Amino acid sequence: MSGIIGKKIGMTSIYSADGRNVVCTLIEAGPCVVTQVKNEETDGYTAVQLAYGERKEKNTPKALKGHFSKAQTTPKMEVIEFRDFREEFEGQVELGNTINVGDVFKEEDFVDVIGKSKGKGFQGVVKRHNFGGVGQATHGQHNRLRAPGSVGGASYPARVFKGMRMAGRTGGDRVKITNLQVMKIIPEKNLILVSGSVPGSKNSTVIIEK
Repeated sequence: MSGIIGKKIGMTSIYSADGRNVVCTLIEAGPCVVTQVKNEETDGYTAVQLAYGERKEKNTPKALKGHFSKAQTTPKMEVIEFRDFREEFEGQVELGNTINVGDVFKEEDFVDVIGKSKGKGFQGVVKRHNFGGVGQATHGQHNRLRAPGSVGGASYPARVFKGMRMAGRTGGDRVKITNLQVMKIIPEKNLILVSGSVPGSKNSTVIIEK
């Protein structure tokens, strides 16, 4: 599977070829540097490691400095591994090469986008799991409109089952959105527009896979 690392810029809309107004997410994808190429003989599997985003050298551990120096590149912020990079990139995925968005994707492709969803902190069951609350606002109910209700049995099972939907920390999870269409590519600015929304806030790192 081939892919590239990018940064979510924001959302916009464009007109498709058939005249529809399509809501899109604007992503700055690449350029990414090939920092390691793995193969069956030395690593047991084939993969390509890409790096994206600049990082201050003073904040980079020595081990990573040596790793990036092998690829003859500056320290990078994000390092992501892509398993089984497509065969047509065999000549491009050599150590130190640069991968641009136009090298991997073309318009009308369908891609998957992975990102970290927005964190919403500690939330109750109504917001977290779409509970409806206990009962109604009348008939003796008091401050129960957003309550979870009972969570366990009595003598049996005498405990709360694992996985019970309760209040807790919400968001901040790795989320994959599948089958988004590439609406437009602007290679000179390393920009790609994909239909629909992708997880994460503005300027957050996303992974685009094909």
